[in-house]
Amino acid sequence: MKFSRIVGMGSCLPGAPVSNTELIAARGIDSSDAWIVERSGIRNRHFAGETQTTADLAFEASRAAMADAGIDPGAIDLIVLATSTPDMIFPSTACLLQSRLGIHGAAAFDVHAVCSGFVYALATAEKFIRSGSHRCALVVGAEIFSRILDWKDRSTCVLFGDGAGAVILQAADAPGVLSSALHADGSFEHLLSVPGTVCGGHVVGSPYVQMDGPAVFKLAVKVLGDVALEVLAAAGMARTELDWIVPHQANVRILQATAKRLGLGMDKVISTVAEHGNTSAASIPLALDAAWRDGRIGAGDSVLLEAVGGGFTWGAVLLRL
Repeated sequence: MKFSRIVGMGSCLPGAPVSNTELIAARGIDSSDAWIVERSGIRNRHFAGETQTTADLAFEASRAAMADAGIDPGAIDLIVLATSTPDMIFPSTACLLQSRLGIHGAAAFDVHAVCSGFVYALATAEKFIRSGSHRCALVVGAEIFSRILDWKDRSTCVLFGDGAGAVILQAADAPGVLSSALHADGSFEHLLSVPGTVCGGHVVGSPYVQMDGPAVFKLAVKVLGDVALEVLAAAGMARTELDWIVPHQANVRILQATAKRLGLGMDKVISTVAEHGNTSAASIPLALDAAWRDGRIGAGDSVLLEAVGGGFTWGAVLLRL
């Protein structure tokens, strides 16, 4: 049976970091740096320029991942791109990225699972490779959440940022993806959503992020703990054997509560939320790439990726790098 392994990573953060103080002043938000930091741990985030697209950010992250893996675009036979902020209704952002990369004929599609998107995309690509139908996948999480924020809603607009992260997943003789689990429960759709749509050339409903923060926090801590134990059990690994957890970077309090539920210290958790904010589907690959490049995560480490997002969706992938 074929296995798969991550052989390259890359990321893209557009523009200069925007601090809480700068954001508050620029947008006239009724908030403060202390309020934002206390409730989320976020100090900075990045925003795409007016002319930048989700495919632009995905392209830069993908080029970096290919360079890290030492492969050219012709080696890629599958592109799975996770986003909740596509450039068009169709074609998919994956197809737009494929064109930018000069790849022809490879399968390419988007995954829409909001903040769980990268975990969903990686688990999906792994199954394509394990089936033997494909050998080299480009897996991307890319978002421009700044374009779906209501700047009058201080409970949401200060939390999100833009960015993209990518990995190259290749067929391998030894397992790099040890186990994965994906879940969803649509009965919680009201907790986190952008309930608008386009009909007859007009936006019907709200085009902005809406969130019940306390309810999301409570559910996130529960399902993240559950799914972490699920993938560890599937791989026959004890939680004490984990080298690192790379969770979705939504809120530092969720990261802390999840680590506590697993009986692990924050010294095993990669946290970039302070500098990136919540970048939805891009947050895990951004954090993974940052920790790989600064040397915290190294070859041979066991790494748990886990996320929860609107839908409600959640999932985890257990890796050996």
